[in-house]
Amino acid sequence: MKSNITKPNITALTRIATLGALAVLSINVSPAYAATLSRSVDVSGTPSAVWSAIGPFCAIKDWLPPVGTCTEKEGFPPERTLVTKDGKATFVETLTARSDVEHSYSYAFKSSPLPVTGHTSTIKVQAKTPGVSTVTWSSTYVPDPGKERDAQEALSGIYDAGLATIKAKFAK
Repeated sequence: MKSNITKPNITALTRIATLGALAVLSINVSPAYAATLSRSVDVSGTPSAVWSAIGPFCAIKDWLPPVGTCTEKEGFPPERTLVTKDGKATFVETLTARSDVEHSYSYAFKSSPLPVTGHTSTIKVQAKTPGVSTVTWSSTYVPDPGKERDAQEALSGIYDAGLATIKAKFAK
């Protein structure tokens, strides 16, 4: 009796078995729930004017009320450490993308007291009408199990406070 087991067949069977094993293993792993958040505000000013005020990586200390200090660590990628005014919370964030032409930057939490993992955020300024810009702050993150509401409320509060301060700075 001739065997149909050849080297190509063994390779194919090995691949099929590996994929099958991965499929079975993935059934027992619950996927992480990724959440998104986006807040926007219209401000009086051109994108360039608004960006010049909020675009520098450590300018966040000038428009996010809870932030007391921002220290930028040079290198690649750039990193900033934010400490709240009461000194009770520290955030370490890494710049992941930046475009002065598009008036945007993105960053990721390296460490944070918030109940999230995998947090990435983007701040972007776009023209809306002549003399009016829209500032959008958006993020994706995975809330800690059982802390979904806490994470969403904390980030919403931070974003709303920052955007309100930006709007007030450019009020006519």
